[in-house]
Amino acid sequence: MDTMNISNMTLEQIKTDPDPYQPFRLSQGIRVGNLLFISGQAGYADDGKIVAGGFRAQGEQAFSNLDRALVAGGSSLSQVAKVTIFLTDMSNFGAIVELRRQYFSPPYPADSIVEVSSLYTPEAMIEIEAIAVVIESTS
Repeated sequence: MDTMNISNMTLEQIKTDPDPYQPFRLSQGIRVGNLLFISGQAGYADDGKIVAGGFRAQGEQAFSNLDRALVAGGSSLSQVAKVTIFLTDMSNFGAIVELRRQYFSPPYPADSIVEVSSLYTPEAMIEIEAIAVVIESTS
């Protein structure tokens, strides 16, 4: 992890392998103290391409990518305090409720679900960002 010290706070960059964010000068996530801020995770495979199979397949892949980033930062899906889910079509709301039930457990995280006109690529239908509590040391 790359670190930067600001006053008494240390920002630690979270990376996964592969790191699809590196070419865009983005961090997969940032850890500050015992909080972990994860950038939006879409339904992309390891090759960086959006998975085939429609919304459900993209949603499962996005949650899998979110889990991978959380684990890399010393946390997990069970430690997510706040999640923001961006959809390109709110008609997929029912599928999101099902995916949340599949990947999260009580107490469920605070949540905002927002419809947007587009995401970073026209094929992407979902993106998930999260704030989580760190449960283990990453140093």
